[in-house]
Amino acid sequence: MTKKPNILLVYTGGTIGMVKDYKTNALKAFDFSQIVEKIPELQQLNCNISSISFKNPIDSSNMNTQYYGDIVDIINENYLKFDGFVVLTGSDTMSYTSSAISFMLENLQKPIIFTGSQLPIGDLRTDAKENLITSIEVASAYKNDNPVISEVCLYFEYKLYRANRTIKISSEQFEAFTSLNFPPLAESGVHLKFNEHLIYKSNKEDDKLIVRKSLVDEVVVLKLFPGISNLVVESILNIPNLKGVVLETYGAGNAPNSKDFISLLKNAIDKGIKIVNVTQCKSGNVIMGHYDTSLLLREIGVINGKDITTESAIAKLMYLLNKNLSEDEFKKFFEKSLRGELTDKYHF
Repeated sequence: MTKKPNILLVYTGGTIGMVKDYKTNALKAFDFSQIVEKIPELQQLNCNISSISFKNPIDSSNMNTQYYGDIVDIINENYLKFDGFVVLTGSDTMSYTSSAISFMLENLQKPIIFTGSQLPIGDLRTDAKENLITSIEVASAYKNDNPVISEVCLYFEYKLYRANRTIKISSEQFEAFTSLNFPPLAESGVHLKFNEHLIYKSNKEDDKLIVRKSLVDEVVVLKLFPGISNLVVESILNIPNLKGVVLETYGAGNAPNSKDFISLLKNAIDKGIKIVNVTQCKSGNVIMGHYDTSLLLREIGVINGKDITTESAIAKLMYLLNKNLSEDEFKKFFEKSLRGELTDKYHF
């Protein structure tokens, strides 16, 4: 790229945007308009940095689909002005948020890097500066006049992941995220090394960005455990206006095969509720029919979540439920990789 890339920081809230008032020892919001002055190391990066913040920054625990839409609006409104985006959010819900954004933006041609920190940016031992600096470096990386990254990613503690493959694994360690079913897209050490064979490359260079803001949030996660009662399952499946269920099963997608339990699931599916089978394991794959305890699930029409994360499954449900798909179409599109979120024969 002949000119310096223009990078937009989008601050929604979260620990990374906090600094300590040393007179009171209280944390206060960081002014990202002064980011280059506060972090002079950014001047060494080959890019121009601008920033925009939520008017009222939110704690990540308050993240919801309305705020997803606000993030998407900011990116859409600035898409032609900037070459890359770094979105700063609280880490607690970052995998959910970044997964959702990956589905809400179609034909994405530019990098969107989510990051945050475990300690405030003004803390003595903060991880915020490295996460922020490297995220900006990733977002501004070009090769042969094209961005190296053109998908939604999450960067944390020296590793860049495909966002919709991530889960948060620690509330205390700097290495707070992992992606157990898909390798990192890049690793930061003495050099920033991209694993280019893993990075999604769009073939639709002439297509404009398409924004899908409408999400269906009448969904639920139903986690199985030994001894879960049919009454509890029935109550959840009879939630008014329920449209979709992420069913967290055991191992390779196994669940009780009792007649009453299967009947409850079948009745829900017959009412049009979409049920997706996702493993409770942190890594691995759902294999429907591998054991007798998942064979019946397949027969009654439960959707195979394969190796998708719960966070990404929720986002994908919200996205696909708004598309008025037939039962067969919904199953086809859910079990197919749309943004690299699961592994299948269609996977790039």
